[in-house]
Amino acid sequence: MDEEYDVIVLGTGLKECILSGLLSVDGLKVLHMDRNDYYGGESSSLTLNQLWKRFRGDENPPESLGSSKEYNVDMIPKFMMANGILVRALIHTNVTKYLNFKAVDGSFVYNKGKIYKVPATDVEALKSTLMGLFEKRRARKFFIYVQDYDENDPKSHEGLDLNQIPAKELIGKYGLEDDTIDFISHALALYTDDNYLEQPAMDFVKRIKLYAESLARFESGSPYIYPMYGLGELPQAFARLSAVYGGTYMLNKPECKVEFDDGGKAVGVTSDGETAKCKKVVCDPSYIPDKVKKVGKVARAICIMSHPIPDTNDSHSAQVILPQKQLDRKSDMYLFCCSYSHNVAPNGKFISFVTTEAETDDPESELKPGVSLLGPIDEVFYETYDRYVPTNDGEGDSCFISTSYDATTHFETTMKDVLAMYTKITGKELDLTVDLSAASAGGSAEE
Repeated sequence: MDEEYDVIVLGTGLKECILSGLLSVDGLKVLHMDRNDYYGGESSSLTLNQLWKRFRGDENPPESLGSSKEYNVDMIPKFMMANGILVRALIHTNVTKYLNFKAVDGSFVYNKGKIYKVPATDVEALKSTLMGLFEKRRARKFFIYVQDYDENDPKSHEGLDLNQIPAKELIGKYGLEDDTIDFISHALALYTDDNYLEQPAMDFVKRIKLYAESLARFESGSPYIYPMYGLGELPQAFARLSAVYGGTYMLNKPECKVEFDDGGKAVGVTSDGETAKCKKVVCDPSYIPDKVKKVGKVARAICIMSHPIPDTNDSHSAQVILPQKQLDRKSDMYLFCCSYSHNVAPNGKFISFVTTEAETDDPESELKPGVSLLGPIDEVFYETYDRYVPTNDGEGDSCFISTSYDATTHFETTMKDVLAMYTKITGKELDLTVDLSAASAGGSAEE
């Protein structure tokens, strides 16, 4: 422990592991510690017995649910966009060789009380039952514009400067109805609120293109992929990567205490009476509670079922987004479903999560619109957890703290935090130009 490191990372959550991997690949000497005797922190993956112990104390799970060790229940379940930032980061660090992905079956949106497949191209728009005949034509024209848009080809811009005009002006040009705007912005572009309407339209168009290109990649029913055995594989894959680059992982290190010099800069971490010196500390909010503040909380229901979510075309893995306006809420609600097809549950069993930014203190009634879409449930667990953000900037004290995980069931917001932290830590942008074919998913080359 008396060595000096460039960076000490505290906590083995998804964000911390990804950063540890990126910094190791950059040639920095990294020590990665966790107070727990398991990987993952808040984003750990639990067996059935561990899930029961956490929510039901000493009770034993019923035998009808099957073998405990066949469950890998991710506490922060998030799908990965096939061409998205996380997949690029995994390829950049070469962690993909430790992981096996499988495409996710379905991507859906809730509209006027029903579940619909998310249409993402001009062809799908025409087929979709989500819109009436005239609206389909308008949506088709909009999707053709987005598909053909090329930043480097002015002819494809149709006289619009997307870096200047706000998204609402682009949408207005096509005369789209509110419900259409709702599903495009929340289920395709994956915005969590409507502030984007006043922002330059370029980001809006790029997000829709990312969705469509990811959808085309594996030709499954969604743009998402997910690791076999769940996200619990990620921290372990990064631990192996770190070892390749000379980094060190240590679990079960109690009381990890950050040490500061007289000027308030982090200079090391003490655990078990030994201090490891470092230039910078990276951690989740639980390790330096006096440098974070609570900004909200997430309500979630964890459900074990014996069938897919109804009206999702029998999808064994799926995401359903319930846009906030459809529920008269301030925040979207998300349904996540995964099953034995991704090896996260025994044969015939499905794990579903319903998550949202909590607006009340009663998760059960607040999550009811989502839970009621699931059909019969074998077991359900409700809980809320607080969301924290750092109050420091990292410059002055050399502490770089991640934000807590939000309610989304995809990785886009998580990775934006990771990239921002990487730039703060290293002073440079992460180059994610990679060969995307290095990550294949079940049903393509790998299986």
